[in-house]
Amino acid sequence: MTTYEIETAHQDAALRAQILSEALPYIQQFAGKTIVVKYGGAAMKDSILKDQVIRDVVFMSCVGLRPVLVHGGGPEINTWLDKLGIEAQFKNGLRVTDAPTMEVVEMVLVGRVNKEIVSLINQEGGSAVGICGKDGNLITARPSDAEGVGFVGEVQTVNTRLVEALVNSGHIPVISSVATDETGQPYNINADTVAGEIAAALGAEKLILLTDTAGILRDYKDRSTLITRLDISDARRLIEEGVVSGGMIPKVNCCVRSLAQGVRAAHIIDGRLPHSLLLEIFTDAGIGSMIVASEFAR
Repeated sequence: MTTYEIETAHQDAALRAQILSEALPYIQQFAGKTIVVKYGGAAMKDSILKDQVIRDVVFMSCVGLRPVLVHGGGPEINTWLDKLGIEAQFKNGLRVTDAPTMEVVEMVLVGRVNKEIVSLINQEGGSAVGICGKDGNLITARPSDAEGVGFVGEVQTVNTRLVEALVNSGHIPVISSVATDETGQPYNINADTVAGEIAAALGAEKLILLTDTAGILRDYKDRSTLITRLDISDARRLIEEGVVSGGMIPKVNCCVRSLAQGVRAAHIIDGRLPHSLLLEIFTDAGIGSMIVASEFAR
């Protein structure tokens, strides 16, 4: 090796050591704490990003955090609907879910996407167990208030005994957002909503939503306007002012609802960035928007 190559290698090693040193207090602070991650968007579609998210989750588990993964799978559902000749329909941003579509949703989310994530985590040295809202009566669903969307549901109740048993045994629960009502009718529930309600029921330290945006921006066209920290009142005001709009409104509302039920912090982060979970949890700067219950929370 040349002198330059040796110096570069030393600089790289020093940087890695600095990053690990910076992570130490966060590892100590969050060891033993539950972190609920909603996994979706580009981080599910891009194979490189997918591998990085899986490694981040396994890393969290290995250093003593208790990750719980909740996932969606919209693009995969669309692919299979197309293969089966069923037209994908949407109404006000919600997937119109008639009986044939519901069968495909359940098949894809529970039988395909869920098990792929479980397999990837296990390949990286974690111990994942895949479940859905049906298992152990984790979630009881009720019909959505929206009209004309079929079997789109909301969370009626959450029973976390199965998730807690898995986490306490050293497993990483991987949860798909399909659940049934009291009659056994299955429903498709928004994965953000499921993640928020599970985080609240578990008394999680953090709820993290992986999205395809940098976070909450004052100007959605300008990444430099990222709001890195805000509280519930700030979040509500930004919605009223129209700064938070469109598809970001339900995500922010999901975070606010989980915070109001006891989650200590909610994060909206850019899943398109490499190792976004580790950067948000274990570095001083973070990368996304963190919402806390009050401005005095730390």
